[in-house]
Amino acid sequence: MDFNPADRIQDLQYFGEFGGVNPSISDSSTYTFLSAKTMFDTFEGNAEGCYLYSRHSTPSNLYLGEALAAMEGTETANVAATGMGAITPVLLQLCKQGDHVVSSRTIYGGTYAFLKNFTPRLGIETSFVDITKLDLVEAAITEDTKVLYCESVSNPLLEVADIKGLAALAKKYNLKLVVDNTFSPLNISPAKLGADYVIHSLTKFINGSSDTMGGVVCGDLEFINTLRNVNDGASMLLGAAMDSLRASSILKNLRTLHIRVKQHSKNALYLAQKFENDGLKTVYPGLQSHASHDLFKSMMNEEYGYGGMLTVDAGTLDKANTLMELMQEKNLGYLAVSLGFYKTLFSAPGSSTSSEIPEEEQKEMGLSDGLIRFSIGLDNNIERTYEMMVSCMKQVGVL
Repeated sequence: MDFNPADRIQDLQYFGEFGGVNPSISDSSTYTFLSAKTMFDTFEGNAEGCYLYSRHSTPSNLYLGEALAAMEGTETANVAATGMGAITPVLLQLCKQGDHVVSSRTIYGGTYAFLKNFTPRLGIETSFVDITKLDLVEAAITEDTKVLYCESVSNPLLEVADIKGLAALAKKYNLKLVVDNTFSPLNISPAKLGADYVIHSLTKFINGSSDTMGGVVCGDLEFINTLRNVNDGASMLLGAAMDSLRASSILKNLRTLHIRVKQHSKNALYLAQKFENDGLKTVYPGLQSHASHDLFKSMMNEEYGYGGMLTVDAGTLDKANTLMELMQEKNLGYLAVSLGFYKTLFSAPGSSTSSEIPEEEQKEMGLSDGLIRFSIGLDNNIERTYEMMVSCMKQVGVL
């Protein structure tokens, strides 16, 4: 596939107002018009290139959106204040009362809670399925289905979606395939594999410094414009707009994403192989033992590796918690939710990021009490990190 997402980002060139190497920040909440008619046309959506109000768009947000669209290979993109601020408008724009969604059963807890608990209030129902089994996905589709929803690499079980296969189903039944690519930026390019819309929580790998929130949906211009429509656009009306200063900050960090992703992937692969050799139950797409290793390999942009996320089963929640506390004490990372930070982050997702999922459903999908989700950091000496982690594991009886 002749597509390199990092090259697409690198090829973008922006100049600041006074020749700065970074684009100027548009620090305004509202914008002036030279004529009343232009303001009217902008409200009607007919004035290309005019700025109205920062909840609608700003030059800084458009710079970031353009860069993310280039990265994913889509026409354009719309940024939001949070990842959920991107996910929820997309689903609400595509679905109305009486519609149906087929979703992966293993997705981010917030997305799961939105589809399970919130959208039914609006008359939108969701069937949660094992996304790795296309026959089950197809069987769940009804005449009311409008959306197939999945994550490229799922949170927290690291199941891998067959994006080409799902895209074929979406086309067959005239559905929209929405893919959350938060766990695998640069590693996988869903739009190039047939996804209609690609979502990211910018809070994670793309920003990379755990100091801001953000979200984006990448897609075709027509759909993105409907999201921003002042009369019935879900992004415009729900109001999860990104601040221009944050957009500028994330755009700067995006420029180093390729370097960071390669190091995250290199370190995660090293640890996953070592942990598995030590007899730990380890899940990582780069391991031959991963059920979807070959599928991931067939979809990946090879130079960026298999991503920075892995899981290890410590056996029990008590052991998991004791191990994480000790690793934090030894300065191996932080006992914290989220991912994509330069330090390793670890959490027990069953009692944190996936706690919205009922316990019986967690067990059904294979989310065990002792599961630890690692977001592997940018450690320079990963061999040293491994030795220290193993020492902690032995001390608490995980090894």
